[in-house]
Amino acid sequence: MKPFAVILIVVLAVIVDVFWFDIDRKRWGWMKNWSNLNKTLFFSGFIVVSGLIYVGLS
Repeated sequence: MKPFAVILIVVLAVIVDVFWFDIDRKRWGWMKNWSNLNKTLFFSGFIVVSGLIYVGLS
């Protein structure tokens, strides 16, 4: 249950940062011209890598 909770927290933090906190597009503006597929692949990869780092360090 703990790895799932950590991955859920990371995913929620990134989603909140992209859609709520970064309204001026200062942090995520470099992805402005990306297609939705590329954004989905990026965030999916980010989630997988975050999960692997957590599992590797625990």
